Amino acid sequence: MATSDDKLGDSETKIFVGKGEEPAFLTLALANRHGLVTGATGTGKTVTLQVMAEGFARAGVPVFAADIKGDLSGISEVGQPKDFIAKRATEIGLTYQPDQFSTIFWDVFGEQGHPVRATVTEMGPLLLSRMLDLNDVQEGVLNVAFRVADENGLPLLDMKDLRALLDAIVPDPSKKGADGEDDPLASIRKAALAFGNVTRATVGTIQRQLLVLENQGGTKFFGEPALSLQDFMRTDRDGRGMINILVADKLMQNPRLYATFLLWMLSELFEQLPEVGDPEKPKLVFFFDEAHLLFNDAPKVLMEKIEQVVRLIRSKGVGVYFVTQNPIDVPDRVLGQLGNRVQHALRAYTPRDQKAVAAAAQTFRPNPKLDTAKVIMELGKGEALVSFLEGNGVPAMVERALIRPPSARIGPVTPEERKAIMDASPVKGKYDTAIDSESAYEILQKRIVDSAATADGSGGSVWGEIGSLVSSIFGTNVRRGRLSTGQLIARKVTRSVTDQVVGGMAANIGKSVAGSIGGSVGRAVVRGVLGGLLRR
Repeated sequence: MATSDDKLGDSETKIFVGKGEEPAFLTLALANRHGLVTGATGTGKTVTLQVMAEGFARAGVPVFAADIKGDLSGISEVGQPKDFIAKRATEIGLTYQPDQFSTIFWDVFGEQGHPVRATVTEMGPLLLSRMLDLNDVQEGVLNVAFRVADENGLPLLDMKDLRALLDAIVPDPSKKGADGEDDPLASIRKAALAFGNVTRATVGTIQRQLLVLENQGGTKFFGEPALSLQDFMRTDRDGRGMINILVADKLMQNPRLYATFLLWMLSELFEQLPEVGDPEKPKLVFFFDEAHLLFNDAPKVLMEKIEQVVRLIRSKGVGVYFVTQNPIDVPDRVLGQLGNRVQHALRAYTPRDQKAVAAAAQTFRPNPKLDTAKVIMELGKGEALVSFLEGNGVPAMVERALIRPPSARIGPVTPEERKAIMDASPVKGKYDTAIDSESAYEILQKRIVDSAATADGSGGSVWGEIGSLVSSIFGTNVRRGRLSTGQLIARKVTRSVTDQVVGGMAANIGKSVAGSIGGSVGRAVVRGVLGGLLRR
C-alpha cells in the first residue's frame, strides 16, 4: 500500500481514487454495480481509468480495458516520480511509490497483441447484422442462413463459411428446382425456402457488406482458435489481477466493428459465467472506452438487449464501466444502472453544450455545498466530481476531488517493451497461429465435387471412405459430403479440453459437444441473449 496514512490508500475492501474535503473510495463490494467516467478530451479520463484499473488489480480483480490512444499500455511498466506526479501525491497526502502490473496485450488484427478471434456462429445473426449495418429484410435472410446452418450441421467459423452458405440458400434457376436431382445443394435450398423466399438481390447486398467488413480487417477476427474468455480472468503469481489491454487504435477506424466486438464480449461473459450475486469483490471489471459508439444508431431491439445485459451481468460478478465524454451519450435506461460516477471537466461554448452540462449535473446526487453545473466547467486537469456507492448501495453526495496519480507509467510503452511482455505472456502461442478447420465452406464444396464426380461416372468420393473410418470409430453414420457427428465432436472437444487445461470452465466442454451434436442431428443451436451460443 503506497501511502503514509492507512486512511489514504487501497485496502482489501476499497480503492482510493482521489481526495477532496474527504477521501474518495470505491467500495469493492459495490464495484459490480457498474460505473461511468466522463469528461471532455484532455481532462484526465484515461488517467482515472488507469488509477481504477490499478486499484482493482491490487485487490486481485482481473481487468479488461480498451486502449484507444495507446496511453494505457504504460500500466505494464514501473512509474516514474516526475514533478507533477510528486506534486499531486503531496497535495492529497499520499506517499508516491512506483509500481507496475502484469499485463496481457490483445489485438483483433494480431499486430500489437495476441489475436482475438470469434467464430461466426458465436457472434450470432443479431450482432453480425449490427456489424454489417443490415436492414430488417437483410437481417431476416441472415437469420435464415444461421437456422439452416444449425439444422444441417454446417459449422460457420469464418467469413468464407458464411459466404458459401449465403450462396447455397439462394434458388438456382439453372437447376431443376429445389428438389432437382442435379442440384447437390437441393436440401440446403429447400430448408431455406421453408422460411420464405430468399432473393439473390438481398443476398448480394449482404455479400457486399461482408466485403466491406473484410476490407476493414474483419477476416482476421472471424476464425479459430476462438478466444476463451477465461484467459481474461487470470491472476499473477502475487495474486494480483491481470490487466488485459485491447489495442484499439486501428480497430477504432471501424467504430461499428469496435462497438460490436466489445458488446459480443459482454454477451459472452454474461452467458458463460455463473450467478454469484453480490461478491466481496468483482470477478472481472470491464472498461468500455468511447462508449457512445455502442449506442449510436442502435435499433430498439438491440438497445433492449444491451440494457438487459448491463442490468443482469452484475449478478455474474462483472462490473462494467463506460468511458465517454458526456453522460447524455448513454441512454437513460442504461445510465440508471451505473452507480459509481467520475465526472471530469466539460466545456460549454454553445447553448447545446450548456444543456449538456446541466444534464450531466442532474445525474449526481446534489451536494448543498456545490453548484454542480458550475463546478463541472471549472474543473482543472486531473480534477473531477465523484460519487461512489455507499454501504447501503445509495450514491454518495457529489464531491469535488483531486484524482490520485497512477503508480505505473503514464503514457505508452515502446515496441521493444511490448514485445518483451508478449514473449513472457501466459497465453503466448495459444492464439498466435490461425487454424482453418473443416467447416461449412469445405462441406458445401465437397458436396458439389462429389455430385460432379458421380455425374461423370468417376466413382465415389474419398470422403465416403473417410466417413466410413470415422463411423467405425464413433459409431455414427456419415452422410456423404458433410461432417459426421464424430468429426464435429472431435474438433469441438479438442478445443474445449484445451481451454479446460489452461483454466477454462468445464461447462465449455458440455457446450461444445452439445452444440456439435445438436447441429448434426437436426436440433437448432440455442442462442444466448445477444446471439452467441448459450452455454449449458
